[in-house]
Amino acid sequence: MSLPLKKGTLIYNPIAGRRPAARQREIRKAAAVLRAAGLEIALAPTVRPAMANELAELAAANGADVILVCGGDGTINEVINGLAPRHVPLGILPGGTANILAREVGLPLDPVRAAQQFTRWSPRRIPLGKATWSAEGAPPDGVSARNGASTRYFLTVAGIGYDAYVVYKLSPDIKFSLGVVGYIVEALRQVFRYPFQGFSCHTDDGSERIATFAAAQRARNYGGWLHLTPKARFFHDRFNLCLFKSVNRARYFLYATLVLARQHALLSDVELVEARNFRCTALAAGQAIRFELDGELVGTLPATFEIVPDALTLLVP
Repeated sequence: MSLPLKKGTLIYNPIAGRRPAARQREIRKAAAVLRAAGLEIALAPTVRPAMANELAELAAANGADVILVCGGDGTINEVINGLAPRHVPLGILPGGTANILAREVGLPLDPVRAAQQFTRWSPRRIPLGKATWSAEGAPPDGVSARNGASTRYFLTVAGIGYDAYVVYKLSPDIKFSLGVVGYIVEALRQVFRYPFQGFSCHTDDGSERIATFAAAQRARNYGGWLHLTPKARFFHDRFNLCLFKSVNRARYFLYATLVLARQHALLSDVELVEARNFRCTALAAGQAIRFELDGELVGTLPATFEIVPDALTLLVP
């Protein structure tokens, strides 16, 4: 560790990963490991949505040298929105279901093992994704609003259309009890219900593409194990987009089959694109086409997605 880190705050989601009792034991063990390494650590559990955002802001304002977070990708997303673009470093102790970021940077998926590696981590200044969309009324928790526009940073993925609707319809109880399996079950249900509304994507090269589902990735894994955009790299300053264009719900079964075989890019109505920024707009007025960031439902189109360089200090192996 090249930074003189003495005072830290460990923000954690007590119910992430669907093992609350085990999570409490892991947090205590991880905190003990960090204290043995010389870090004065304060524990800060979340008790409601968007609280991790507030806890990160408060810890940074109170002079923490480092913020650590143990939870899923959604909790991590809240924390980065409380930190960016400050230079207070962030360390990840994986504790969710998918753990996309942890897999991407090579962290152990056990939070105690990750804490044992803390002194060997190095700070790296990284870009973030940022979504901007129209704000109507009070912004939701964890979202910044200014001059009629809402903004939110994200680390790994923005999903527009079908997958965001799956997140919208997924019951919190099912998500808690089944994790990724619950998402798969809901995705199958929505194949028969979602209208697959079209939207346009204008990318920074001046081109326009029409899709019914788009994933803009900064990590190779989608959902923790699928490879929609094999060229995506977390530390690169660009998005890798995968656009699925069909309005035919039966076609989505073919998409799913070929995604599993990593052959979906062979289809004429699937396109992989690189961009540093893009804007998505519903094709028909009045359609509420949703988008999610890091697996959390956020807003509706129209929205602009951009890369923000030099946005966060992340501790990595």
